[in-house]
Order: sequence, then structure tokens, then C-alpha cells
Amino acid sequence: MQQLSEPMSHTDLSDIDPTWEFEVFFDGDCPLCRREIDMIRRKDKSDQIRFTNIADPEFDADSIGVSHEDLMAEIHGRMSDGQIMKGVEVFRQLYSRIGFGTLVSLSRWPGVRHLLNGGYLLFAKNRLRFTGRCAASNGVCKLPKRKSGAK
Repeated sequence: MQQLSEPMSHTDLSDIDPTWEFEVFFDGDCPLCRREIDMIRRKDKSDQIRFTNIADPEFDADSIGVSHEDLMAEIHGRMSDGQIMKGVEVFRQLYSRIGFGTLVSLSRWPGVRHLLNGGYLLFAKNRLRFTGRCAASNGVCKLPKRKSGAK
């Protein structure tokens, strides 16, 4: 049986807070991302999720061992034991903590899993364009420059 989420890495656990079960690293400058995170935040009644905005100038990607470019390219999350994951599995972890367990189970069915993974990768690759964050003159989408003071 295929493992659903292979650990990418384990991070330094010195900043792990035992009050949360899962941490999501999201782009707070992305309007679609913010909307989704706001909905999840509202539904996280038991505070199981820690929300970390990677667009915040104080955010230090080095502290979790993932480059800022990788975090911008695809959503990442971290279990309370330090295991890092990315992509659709992050959404499964989030939705399972806010009462959408049935939806999460369906998302693991082979055909559905492949469609979701492919669809998410297509979205992630084009999300700057989809959210109007490309250079207007040439339509080229590049990662935004880190704000001054960013670590």
C-alpha cells in the first residue's frame, strides 16, 4: 500500500508548540489563498491548526528547512512532530481537522486523488497569473521579491 504522505523532512522542533497539531504555510498576499485560509481559520474551533503567513516580512523560511521559493511554488504544512508535507496532502490535513473527514476520504480514491493532485499542480503553477499577480506588460509570472526586512 502506498504511503499517503512521505515525510519530506523533519525540522528543528524547538519552535513546536504542543497546542497545535498541524501548521500550514500560506501566501498571505494571494487573495484566493487568503480566502481559503480565512474559511479554515473560522472552522478551526479547537485551535488545532497554526497558520503561518510566508508573505510576512518576519517569516524565516530557513527556520523550517524549506526555501521561500519552494513554499511559494506549492502549499506546505508541518505536523506537530516536525514532518513537512506539501500539495494536496496539506489540504487533506487541514480539512480533516475542521470536520470534512468524509470529503478527505473521498479525495484519497485513486481516480479522485490523481485528478486533485494534477489539478492542484496546475493551479499552483499558475496561481500568480490566476490572481492577477503577473507583470502587466508581458504576462510573465515570477515569484514576488521578498519584502525588505525579510529573513
